[in-house]
Order: sequence, then C-alpha cells, then structure tokens
Amino acid sequence: MRTTTLRVIAVTSALAIAAATPVASLAQSMDELAAAAEAEGTLSTIALPHSWCGYGDVIAGFKAKYPNITVNELNPDAGSADELEAVRANKDNTGPQAPDVLDVGFAFGPQAKEEGLTQPHKVATWDTIPDDAKDADGHWYGDYYGVLSFVVNTDLVENVPQDWEDLLKPEYANSVALAGDPRASNQAILAVMAAGLARGGEAGQGSGEAGLEFFKELNEAGNFVPVIGKAGTIAQGATPIVIAWDYNGLAWRDTLAGNPPLEVVVPASGVVAGVYVQAISAYAPQPNAAKLWMEYLYSDEGQLGWLKGYCHPIRFNDLAQSGKIPQELLDALPPAEAYEAAVFPTLDQQGGNKDAVTGGWDSVVGANVQ
Repeated sequence: MRTTTLRVIAVTSALAIAAATPVASLAQSMDELAAAAEAEGTLSTIALPHSWCGYGDVIAGFKAKYPNITVNELNPDAGSADELEAVRANKDNTGPQAPDVLDVGFAFGPQAKEEGLTQPHKVATWDTIPDDAKDADGHWYGDYYGVLSFVVNTDLVENVPQDWEDLLKPEYANSVALAGDPRASNQAILAVMAAGLARGGEAGQGSGEAGLEFFKELNEAGNFVPVIGKAGTIAQGATPIVIAWDYNGLAWRDTLAGNPPLEVVVPASGVVAGVYVQAISAYAPQPNAAKLWMEYLYSDEGQLGWLKGYCHPIRFNDLAQSGKIPQELLDALPPAEAYEAAVFPTLDQQGGNKDAVTGGWDSVVGANVQ
C-alpha cells in the first residue's frame, strides 16, 4: 500500500519547495467577497471539461456552496492559447463570452501577465503554494499537475506500449493520437517534449526539435492519427492510443467503465510532469466571482476535489503533512514510483520547447491535428 510519506517526498523533490513568502491579506473578508460575488451573480469559466481533473464535481461543489452564482462554462475543449485569445478578443466585452478566469499551462501564465491579460489576487492559502509554482505578484499560481501517459484501448491493442519508441512499431498503424493540437494545446506541446526527452534531447528547444523528429517518423510510418484524442474517439476506435495526462486517462477509464477497457501507462522514459496555473482575467466582467472561485479552488475542499479527479493538487504537501488526504484517494492514483523519474520543466525550458513545437510542427511533421 502506498503511503502519504512516499508521495510527499516525491512531490517535494520534484517541485523543490522553497520557504513560503508572506501572504498578502485579503482586501475583503470572505463574507464580503462572497456577498460581492453573489451580487455579480455569474462566473464565466473557460476550457474546463468535466472529466478533466474532476472539474465536473469541483464546479458542482462551488455551485452548492454559492447557489446564487451561475457558472457560465465557455468552450470546454479549448486549449491554453485559445483561452488567452478569448481574453484578448473580449477585453471590451462585458457579456457572457468574456472569461473571468483561466486555467492554462505553466508557460502560458507568464505570457499572459506580460501581455497584461491578468490581474493579481493572492488566495488565503498563498503561503502553502510552492514559490517556484507561483508569480510573486499573484498574477498566476500553480493549481495541479500530472504526467504524460499512454491511454490504451486494450480491446484493440493487444500489446500495450511501454515506452515512446514502441509507438513506432508497425502493429500500431493508424493508432496513436495526441489529446490536443500541438500548435495550441499545452498538453500536446509537452507531449512532444516528452518524446524528445526520451530521444535524448535537452529540455527546451532541443527537446522540442527532437520531439518533432519523433512525430515526423510516427506520421511517416502511418501510425499517427491527426485527430484530437478523447474518451469518445478511444471508445469508437478512431484513436486506440492517446497521449494524454494521466489524470485524463484515468477519468476516461472511469467514464467508459470497461466499455472498452482502458490501460493507462506512464512510459519508461521521457516522463514529463506538467503544472497548470490559474489566473484571473484583467478584463473579468465578474472580478469578485473570479476571486471567490480562486478561494474555493485553493481551499482544502477544492484541492481535494482535484485529487479525486486524479490530479496532484499544488497544495498536496501541505494537505498530506496535516493529515487531510484520505488514504483511498492516494490508493486510486498510479504507484508513487511511476512519478519518481518525472521531469518538471522550468518556465524557460517550457518556453524554448513551446517555440520549437509551435513554430516547427507544420513544416516538420505536417499533420493538421483537429
């Protein structure tokens, strides 16, 4: 049986937690913030599929706690780049198409801040968020992480691949897909990085270039399917193998309930962990509802909601050390050993990789993923 201690050690070493910085006091008390948010009456989210990280239950929990706030869910299948574009496109729009909050890949947080697309807010639990997973000014902060894995329909795939090079085998013809467009989706961009690292590429531009060569070979071999993979495409047989975050694969497995059976495999090499971050739009039509949403997400209740969705919440260590994580939630995750070799790319490494992948996918791989 896995223990809390094992996972605390794994996460601590991976994130290299530094001493916490003093938390900025909330400008409003929670009661005042809740009243102001309820007066606004709406929260507009974007890119939050209900199967992603347990968001369906997390949103339901927020609604139950604040029944006077309607949650307007925009474009659940959007990628991180799409989220930033939604803020840009709606900065002069206070209507329902303007998102209040963002959940984007790590590299997209600083980009959004630099463009002036975010506003600062430090949640009450600010001190328990690792320093290297948050902006010092409160413009963005890590929320959860997972590792990239192979999600396999075992009704269609007899020999389940265990590492990246396996995917090039002829038996996987017309079988392998990404869970997003690598020109816009953080999940897909980091999948290319993982393949590149497995090939010996150095994290950053090198991993991006090596990963592009891998996917070029995969495409030329006839194994790559240019379809965005998800539970439905796996079940239909259109994408028998999907490269996706472990938490997405585990959620899809639960959703499909054995029809078909899925196996989620953390590859033997090129294990990349991806931290996602939260932010509030600088142009949020409902800024108080946005702040209240953040307070909920970073409360114990919100963090455990993500863990129920198979994501490691950013406050995992704090919750574990205070004995707040039920053992059954730990037991539902892959073994702690699967995460021991995980690489947590720095912002600079992610930025170099992202530039290589988004700039070179069309010319090197030439597959229009949609």
